[in-house]
Amino acid sequence: MKIALINENSQAAKNEMICSALKKVVEPMGHEVFNYGMYSADDKQQLTYVQNGILAAILLNAKAADYIITGCGTGEGAMLACNVFPGVLCGHIVDPSDAYMFAQINDGNAIALPFAKGFGWGAELNLQYIFEKLFLGESGQGYPKDRVIPEQRNKKILDEVKKVTHQDMMTILRNIDQELLKGAVSGERFQEYFFANCKNDEIADYIKHVLA
Repeated sequence: MKIALINENSQAAKNEMICSALKKVVEPMGHEVFNYGMYSADDKQQLTYVQNGILAAILLNAKAADYIITGCGTGEGAMLACNVFPGVLCGHIVDPSDAYMFAQINDGNAIALPFAKGFGWGAELNLQYIFEKLFLGESGQGYPKDRVIPEQRNKKILDEVKKVTHQDMMTILRNIDQELLKGAVSGERFQEYFFANCKNDEIADYIKHVLA
């Protein structure tokens, strides 16, 4: 699995610590981590939590990433921004039990974490425990076990509803504020990671046009 980490500007200083905790847990599982930044509060290219959502949607819809780890001060803004878009199902995760139940019940492809609120002693341990429970085995298996069938049914219903309530990704890319979009894809390592992993030529061509 390709796991992308995205940090916005208010919590960018914690990127290295978050990335380290993520890699420590998931690399032994055979997953790859791609750190899309921000890498520090002083990065030339600044990301807002809204742009986190844009970038997450591009990566998932282009199949350049399979899972997104993002967040902001409370995690709420990043979660809301991600869920605006098609092909993104993002949960707000505070602790390991949240992570486990989101993976097993909701079977999403993105999480938003609070990187300021409640982020004190032991924060890096909490992150590790969250990532362990999030990527523990196959997701979507249900919890508790007597709720497996209705939970899986509801997930399929939600997926179908999102297809109706969301525009397709190319329509969004063409109509969204182009400077906002360009800012979301102008990070230091975006082109290196994205174009090497993108599996959607139409999205890739449009992003090249935006960056030109």
